[in-house]
Amino acid sequence: MGQLRMISVFLDFFLLFLMFAQCGGRDLDSSYVTCGSLVKLLNTRHNVRLHSHDVKYGSGSGQQSVTGVDSADDANSYWRIRGKPKGFCQRGVPIRCGETIRITHMKTGRNLHSHHFSSPLSNHQEVSAFGENGEGDDLDVWTVQCSGTYWERDDAVRFKHTGTEVFLSVTGEQYGQPIRGQHEVHGMPSPNQHNYWKVMEGVFIQPSSDPVHHDEL
Repeated sequence: MGQLRMISVFLDFFLLFLMFAQCGGRDLDSSYVTCGSLVKLLNTRHNVRLHSHDVKYGSGSGQQSVTGVDSADDANSYWRIRGKPKGFCQRGVPIRCGETIRITHMKTGRNLHSHHFSSPLSNHQEVSAFGENGEGDDLDVWTVQCSGTYWERDDAVRFKHTGTEVFLSVTGEQYGQPIRGQHEVHGMPSPNQHNYWKVMEGVFIQPSSDPVHHDEL
């Protein structure tokens, strides 16, 4: 009888161990930004979210404008994390630090883009949204710069444009009409406090599981 009880206690501890290991694994997986996730990105210096809308620049490239907004609940601030053109980015797999990605605007299907035009307010490098239905060109590609192995949700990271080597940045300049109060987003040639970004609200795709919801989406 005593031997049976010992076996039962052992099995109970073994099951608890398995449950703990599985929960720990899920927590670890859910701490990363993954391919296919839909997110809002906050500039940590100026506390504005990366934003776009079907409003064209009146100068420079004339492409769709990209701005920073104070509002946390604007649906035009959602962006999908995708692989580079002709690259492979498996849905739900964590994005590695140093990996090249595309950042696609959910509402308009255009990719975060930069090129050798001057931005309208600061005369840094223009950042726009470009392409149709998620397909643009090689100037839609950005490198995720972070300190660990993978892009973690709680980390402040930088995005370096692979084609022109500028960093996605905000320095505080604000537009007038028709997008009054929105902040200019542009590319800067060197890393500094103006080009740190952190993931906020979103839907995070997990490997072989349902999306993990975070905040309002």
